[in-house]
Amino acid sequence: MCAGQGHDVIGALDGHPRAAEVQARLVELDPQNCAAARANAPANVEIVCGDASAALVYSGAVPADVVLANGVFGNISDADIEHTVNTLPSLCAPNATVVWTRHRRPPDVTPAIRDWFATAGFDEVAFEGPDGFIFGVGVHRLSRDPDPFAPEARLFEFVGSDQTWP
Repeated sequence: MCAGQGHDVIGALDGHPRAAEVQARLVELDPQNCAAARANAPANVEIVCGDASAALVYSGAVPADVVLANGVFGNISDADIEHTVNTLPSLCAPNATVVWTRHRRPPDVTPAIRDWFATAGFDEVAFEGPDGFIFGVGVHRLSRDPDPFAPEARLFEFVGSDQTWP
């Protein structure tokens, strides 16, 4: 979600021996980013130029074994982060892995995000956010049955970087 130019996926697949086994959908709203992603994406990576906050754009690509929420949580409210985490089980296959990022500027919301994942039925696999480094990266695995997919769901409202909020 909010895939930008797709570097997280496209770069990881480039030259990987199992790249052909991956089926991926990258969702990005900005047409220029979509065009850049399409120019570099292999055939098994679908680029959807659409609103990543609308569950409907994931129809046909869920349930997913891996969900990336990189760069999303710093651009939505804390309440929407919690709501998105609570909605993720509807996008996930059994035992799916969610990878997410969030800056650690004050107030550091990453401890709350980790708690929200636990409450939503995910086990923490890893969290890296060393002191002095601005970003944290979390990896969580769904440890309960997934929720039914709800294509009408809204995950969040994109409000831009919280560093520019009044």
